[in-house]
Amino acid sequence: MNYIEHIGKYVTMLKQVFTKPQRARVFREALFREIDELGHKSIGIIAFISFFIGGVIALQTALNLESPFIPKSLIGFAAKRSVILEFAPTFCSIILAGKVGSYITSSIGTMRVTEQIDALEVMGINSLNYLVLPKIIATVFFYPFLIILGMFLGIFGGWIAGVISGLFSGMDFVTGVQMDFDPFLITYALIKTVVFAFLIATVPSYHGYYVKGGSLEVGKASTQSVVWTTVLIVIANYFLTQMLLT
Repeated sequence: MNYIEHIGKYVTMLKQVFTKPQRARVFREALFREIDELGHKSIGIIAFISFFIGGVIALQTALNLESPFIPKSLIGFAAKRSVILEFAPTFCSIILAGKVGSYITSSIGTMRVTEQIDALEVMGINSLNYLVLPKIIATVFFYPFLIILGMFLGIFGGWIAGVISGLFSGMDFVTGVQMDFDPFLITYALIKTVVFAFLIATVPSYHGYYVKGGSLEVGKASTQSVVWTTVLIVIANYFLTQMLLT
């Protein structure tokens, strides 16, 4: 199957996702369930990785700034820019693509191969709206909070790394974090996060919904969904950066 056909089916899927909505009570229950599965249960891994990667960024920056003519405050400045611009929105989204994307594909794919989706269609339920729309809303509205948490913990991890290692003082790091602060960088990161969240919710859903075969094919579809979601995040990151920062 060529790429044009996949794109066409993906666009057709999105059109059906946003038509014929379910009853408010049913949709609300599904939404809160997806927020818990896709968002709340991802807080731990985002917090853990953000804290330690922030520390690594600060340590590597400090080790590469050996000149006495370069102020130590630049370590905090570089760590802040790295975390806000790329690590938090992009790297964390790729992590979520692996964790959440495989879950979405496997869960929807299992429903497909066990004919549960066919049963929903027989009952007159728009299965795409019922299965995919709550995931889109849950990720698009919850992931910006996850990324903000990742930003804070990444910068905090850098500060802790400096204090423990003694490579730079906490005061110098805080001074660098406050240096030349541009609020638009936060906006830029959150815009990227919303786009990435949409891809994380829809691309794995596409692979799971149209899977054919049995459990082996579901596993292969989960792998493909993670790969393609990651590829699309990287491509979207390039174009968003070019449009918003240049």
